[in-house]
Amino acid sequence: MVLQLKFIGVLLMGLALIHGFFPKYFHWKKEFAEVSLINRQMMYIHTLFIGIMVFLIGLLCVSSAEELVTTMLGHQVCLGICIFWFCRLVVQFVGYSPKLWKGKRFETFIHILFSILWLYLTTVFFLVFWN
Repeated sequence: MVLQLKFIGVLLMGLALIHGFFPKYFHWKKEFAEVSLINRQMMYIHTLFIGIMVFLIGLLCVSSAEELVTTMLGHQVCLGICIFWFCRLVVQFVGYSPKLWKGKRFETFIHILFSILWLYLTTVFFLVFWN
């Protein structure tokens, strides 16, 4: 499980860094032009902090995988992270309209890929907690 957590850590740090490209990729400058300043800034700031938290979870996995696996505190931290990723898995299906991906090859691929990723993260963190 230590190796799994270190692998997950690298994945999460990469995922966190991708957040920096969201504004340009999703054309936020154009898309949010008509949105109030507070709503526009909330999108940027929340995305920044989600990216920071995902990076820190990844860093924790890379730097402290052994402690996560072998200590009671590590198991409790993994339970919390498991709940976080389980909620994200649920949101993948109830928070996003299928209109965003159904019938679109690339978007369907991304939807499936991230569904598998959220399930993988949920499962590994649950198994670390449970053992």
